[in-house]
Amino acid sequence: MTGWIGISLGDITGIGPEVTLKALSVEANADGTRYLVIGDAEHLRRLNDRLGLKLALEDYTGKDKPGRVFICHPLPEVLPADLLEGSPAAARAAVAWLREGAERCLRDELDALVTAPVNKQAIVHAGQAFVGQTEFLSQLAGTNRTAMMLLGHDDGGRWLRVALATTHLPLRLVSDQLTQAKVETVIELAAQACRDLGLPRACVAVCGLNPHAGEGGEMGTEEQTTIAPAVRAARHRDINVVGPLSADALFYHAFKGDYDAVVAMYHDQGLVPLKMIGFDSGVNWTLGLPFIRTSPDHGTAYDIAGQGRADPSSMLAALRLAKQLASNRS
Repeated sequence: MTGWIGISLGDITGIGPEVTLKALSVEANADGTRYLVIGDAEHLRRLNDRLGLKLALEDYTGKDKPGRVFICHPLPEVLPADLLEGSPAAARAAVAWLREGAERCLRDELDALVTAPVNKQAIVHAGQAFVGQTEFLSQLAGTNRTAMMLLGHDDGGRWLRVALATTHLPLRLVSDQLTQAKVETVIELAAQACRDLGLPRACVAVCGLNPHAGEGGEMGTEEQTTIAPAVRAARHRDINVVGPLSADALFYHAFKGDYDAVVAMYHDQGLVPLKMIGFDSGVNWTLGLPFIRTSPDHGTAYDIAGQGRADPSSMLAALRLAKQLASNRS
């Protein structure tokens, strides 16, 4: 494809800058795509030299400048080179870079945004209210009709695609937060995601919340009161959807290819099987935003930051998915 992919650099005291540069060293010359890395230019150039990647990093002065990888630093100050992990300055910069990338997407200056990892706790400790990048971007875009989808595959190319009806909640609050409208929305977004990926069957399977999908009400009633009505309503809108099904069996059949996507009721219900088969290749895709946003499915990994050992596979997969979706849209 040709076009522009933005990358917000995330927390520079984590592994985000390292996996970004390593992924770009693989992908930058794969096609005509151009990349705008939104982050601290001096930090990136020092890291590029230390890793021996020899990426040509150009200062961004406009789309007419030749090159493949550009850097935009929207903050007036350069960050110190010796920041400690979780530094408030790094946390505030990560949020500013995330905002810059999203605003450029909303102005149609970028075809997609890939977001490197941030640390939520560091951001909150730095004085900013923050639940997560998905929630931040949803609020910035003025929509609450979004969902998180995680995608990953095993070494044999078998995929799981999992959309979450709830995300970062304590388990005891999940039932209270599940509504028929929310489950319907996530089913619809998951079906649209399948079509965006070029999967014409777009068959979505929906997990129950309780063991054995509630055993007809013997182990919980959410399947009867909330999830099944959402599935029926989606079917009335001609969505190819089944459920609620017992999650322990559903994921086996999804992995076999019987379904194109799964809607899970809570975070770990969906992400444990996903990470089991695609820990390195997992990608987070925010469904329902007015722009494409993907990210690697891992955190800042402070414990290995700065050691040159970070695996860029998930960031590379996030870049490739962003390019695929942008190309399909165009």
